[in-house]
Amino acid sequence: MNNFGIEVVRFSNEEVVNQTQEVLGKISKRLKERVSPSPLPLSQERGVPEGRGEGKFFRFNALLQSSGWLSPAYVGVDQSGHIFYLSSQPPPTPAAIEAVNGIALPGFQNAHSHAFQYAMAGLAESHPAGTDDDFWTWREEMYKCALLVNPEQVQAIAAMLYAEMVRHGYTHVAEFHYLHHDKDGKPYANLAEMGERMVEAASVAGIKITLIPVFYQKGGFGLEPQPRQKRFISKTIDDYFHLLDDSAAAIKNFQHAWLGFSVHSLRAVDLNDIIKTYQQGPPTIPFHLHVAEQKKEVDDCQTFCNKRPMQWVLDNLPVSERFNLVHSTHLNDDELKRLAASEANVVLCPSTEGNLGDGIFRMKEYVNMGGHWCIGTDSHIGLNPFEELRMIDYRQRLITNKRNTVSGNAAHYFISESIMRGRLAMGCNTSGHFEVGQPFDALIINAGSHLFADTSMENLLPTILYTSDSSRNLGTIINGKWVVKNQHHQNGHAIKTAFSKVMKELKNR
Repeated sequence: MNNFGIEVVRFSNEEVVNQTQEVLGKISKRLKERVSPSPLPLSQERGVPEGRGEGKFFRFNALLQSSGWLSPAYVGVDQSGHIFYLSSQPPPTPAAIEAVNGIALPGFQNAHSHAFQYAMAGLAESHPAGTDDDFWTWREEMYKCALLVNPEQVQAIAAMLYAEMVRHGYTHVAEFHYLHHDKDGKPYANLAEMGERMVEAASVAGIKITLIPVFYQKGGFGLEPQPRQKRFISKTIDDYFHLLDDSAAAIKNFQHAWLGFSVHSLRAVDLNDIIKTYQQGPPTIPFHLHVAEQKKEVDDCQTFCNKRPMQWVLDNLPVSERFNLVHSTHLNDDELKRLAASEANVVLCPSTEGNLGDGIFRMKEYVNMGGHWCIGTDSHIGLNPFEELRMIDYRQRLITNKRNTVSGNAAHYFISESIMRGRLAMGCNTSGHFEVGQPFDALIINAGSHLFADTSMENLLPTILYTSDSSRNLGTIINGKWVVKNQHHQNGHAIKTAFSKVMKELKNR
């Protein structure tokens, strides 16, 4: 038990029965003297007890900076969760230190989420003989799911999803939110009712959130919306901006919540209204847009307006680093070159793109052109950021028959690019992985895991990226506090109980 950081304190039955208060006092004293458990014996770097109000300190075996490893790493966190000390040397004055046998990576950003779709994860994988199953048939199943859930149910689903994201190392999620109205398609009295439920779910799960209310107006290029889309629809730009205003008001009630804005896709909003929405929208927050996900979408767009989707976007909108263009799967040479030069983010969702049969983004060429990107989990068929990054890399290896998707240290590039550009997609730009004055958000990897324990610093990050699954995670720290520790979420029991209740009510599994 000592090997797992568990201390055994022994008392006889007679002591427990006859000297109960003394026994409890001894247990309390030992708890105060101890540092929080970690999966290996704690170091003796304990110093004075905590409780003077200045925050706390962690010691990690190593911490990843954009410039490389800091090892060992001492991190001081104030009461608000911000870093005030960051060094390879212990703090100069005596302090309580939680020594963790772990490796600290910056927390990942999930830049594209449709939370309600987690309720149908794994339910669209039966393919009857003699039928073609593709994105468009999957979409019909998604519409059924969208029509099932009420606000309380969607909050429970989102809380479970977000808790699982945290367990896998995500510390911030961008909720691309278009489930706006009630089951009859009528707006709630609070237009942002469903969006506020997403933010409440994030608060319970302990994850930061950027709420992105989505403008959804049409049923396809030049087509009126279908009845199955009735919960999504804002008929006019003014309707959408009223929704956006209510969403901005809703997030003010929550810490650690930000706002973005969005048009669902070129097929979902009148093209002139897309231009006006961006022009009239908030000038500083991130803008998100699905584009060129499916070949049919490309063909339909070309038929409707004589331009391919990405071509239309680049020709009609001032594409810049504020733009987060989701999927961008089917691009020609000119589109790829112009997109890379624009400084926009491509938001790649490899597990969902693979699950839906979308296609493969031209990553190797795009990176060589200096293009930027980040990751999301979209429909949540997969939730592990390391898997998403491996899929990006391995798909390129399969189609090029080469192993060098990027030059140099591939692991450092993939992790650093996804984190730094992911933060930009959230509206939270920073210049480094961990910085004094910034929140301490981190995924902690078990340094005692067999492949990591004897690996050099040079090879450590590639070993983590290319071999890890979630069982190697010690936990996730957000705003300086453990939200998940040793695979256990701080609110896990209540979240899972509520989720299970909803699944029984929906009867769709």
